[in-house]
Amino acid sequence: QVQLVESGGGSVQAGGSLRLSCEASGLSGGHYCMGWYRKVPGKEREGVALIETARTPDYADSVKGRFTISLDNAKTTSYLQMNSLTPEDTAMYYCAADSYYRLGSFCGYHGMDSWGKGTQVTISV
Repeated sequence: QVQLVESGGGSVQAGGSLRLSCEASGLSGGHYCMGWYRKVPGKEREGVALIETARTPDYADSVKGRFTISLDNAKTTSYLQMNSLTPEDTAMYYCAADSYYRLGSFCGYHGMDSWGKGTQVTISV
């Protein structure tokens, strides 16, 4: 069974940085598809960043140039480095993984079947 545990959320002032971590257990195959999402009450969940082993990451337009996703394959841990944060980045951030992903499969924002419980990020002016 896949389990994802996020950490690193918190409260910072606008312009600051945070680094989120997502430690996954139960994933197999050696190639992974993982993503970060965020949810604000009253709004739809947004895919923020997506990473696939040995592929170029993908980012939502709202975070391009500010957020960086990375994947430590050996540790099955994904990271989201968030810089130049603004109050609009305030949200609950969730890590997700496609537990059925194998090398050559499609990795997309809508293909995730395993989710963490989330970590809150709050940005103040």
